[in-house]
Amino acid sequence: MSADLDSIEVERHGPVTVLTLNRPDRLNALSHGLLRRLDDLLDDLLYDYQQRVLVLAGHGRAFCAGMDLKGQAAGDAWVEDAGPRQALYALQEAVGRIITKLRDVPQPVIAAVHGVAAGGGLSLACASDQRIVEPEARFMASFVKLGVSGGDMASSWFLPRIVGWERAADILYTGREVGAEEALAMGLVSRVVEPGTAREQAIELAERMCATAPFGLRMTKSLLNQSRDGLSLHQQIELENRTQVLLTTTDDFAEGTRAFAERRPAVFRDA
Repeated sequence: MSADLDSIEVERHGPVTVLTLNRPDRLNALSHGLLRRLDDLLDDLLYDYQQRVLVLAGHGRAFCAGMDLKGQAAGDAWVEDAGPRQALYALQEAVGRIITKLRDVPQPVIAAVHGVAAGGGLSLACASDQRIVEPEARFMASFVKLGVSGGDMASSWFLPRIVGWERAADILYTGREVGAEEALAMGLVSRVVEPGTAREQAIELAERMCATAPFGLRMTKSLLNQSRDGLSLHQQIELENRTQVLLTTTDDFAEGTRAFAERRPAVFRDA
């Protein structure tokens, strides 16, 4: 199955890329065509340093209702000429790569969540660097209610790191809904905004990030990725030390220090 080009709307707001899931009639469920499209778009962003922040959003009534189980039940196969277990395993590997690519792209990722973020939608949100949500947003690890594991697409890796072990266990073991205010209280989201404004607020936050030096922003995401992977204190400090020495040799650092001394906004050129 080829990528469904219409399944994701792509917008550029200067250095900010906005990818909006565009299957509103299916609550933006992750069809095979959408997954292939997202995979291709993340590949494009990997070395596109002109695009500095990525925003994920969804059209219609939801952010993302998870995997498109109806499509799978209708016989959609990720790979042809393979047994059912082999094809299903190939699909699992593919959705896992989507998550790792969200962490591998150099752009910080902001999820603008409204409505439901269930299953794979929860995982997409958790793989983002920040989550800005509207009051009716709700999160759930829905697969556990279907007879399989609540941990899917790295939710069992991200949730304990975001909200702590016991809260993650509660969410993953029960599949219950977590509303916006509870998500804010437990640290799952960074802010709750007015209805209908999450996407706009996410873009505004992205634009504020773009006021920093491009290389510095990319390297900060890299440091946070390494920290999540569980480096020791000494290892993390050593990595920070090498990163700072690398960045202080750039033209942008010289510009930043001049601008600070002259009390003016810096003009960074990724140089």
